[in-house]
This record gives sequence, structure tokens and C-alpha cells, in this order.
Amino acid sequence: QVQLVESGGGLVQAGGSLRLSCAASGIIFSMSAVGWYRQAPGKQRELVATVTSGGSTDYTDSVKGRFTISRDNAKNTVSLQMNSLKPEDTAVYYCSAQAIGIPIRYWGKGTLVTVSS
Repeated sequence: QVQLVESGGGLVQAGGSLRLSCAASGIIFSMSAVGWYRQAPGKQRELVATVTSGGSTDYTDSVKGRFTISRDNAKNTVSLQMNSLKPEDTAVYYCSAQAIGIPIRYWGKGTLVTVSS
């Protein structure tokens, strides 16, 4: 059974930083693309950042230069360092994983990030 457990969300003032972490189990993590998505109230879920099994990263334009995604295959974790946070970054952040060659995307339950102005 695949489990993705997020941690690190919370309330922060604009300009502050937070670090999200996601611990994965039940999946061959080193052979999976992993990433972070977010869903703000009244909006659709959107991609924030991804990192492939080979280490290539991609970011949505609105977070480039502010957020950094990283993975630790030895610990089966993926992290998202978020700096210079803005109120528009407020959302529930979800960890996601998809193993190579398997058309199933797994999701965590999400962690709430609230950025106050």
C-alpha cells in the first residue's frame, strides 16, 4: 500500500519561509517522479514543482526563484523549500508520486500553508 505523508505546513507571514516534507512508503521511490501540487480555495489543483527519478526539476512560473524541490532517495522523502512566501501561495499542498511505467499517480492527504499579509 502506497502512503505519502506530508508535514511542515502552517501559518507564516508574507516574506517568510516554510519547508514541506513528504515521506513515501510502499513505492519504489528511486524510480518514481515525485512532486508537489497545491489547491487554493475555489481553485483547481495546480502543479507547483516536480523532480524526476533522474533528478530533473520543473517549477510553475509563479514559484520559480522562490521554491526549491529536492529528493532524498535514501530516506524516501521529497521536500519543498518555500522562501519569500506570498499570500497567493496560501493553499493545501499535496505530495504526489508516480512510478516509472505505471499509470497511477498517488497522493498524500495534504498540508495547509497559510500566508498572511
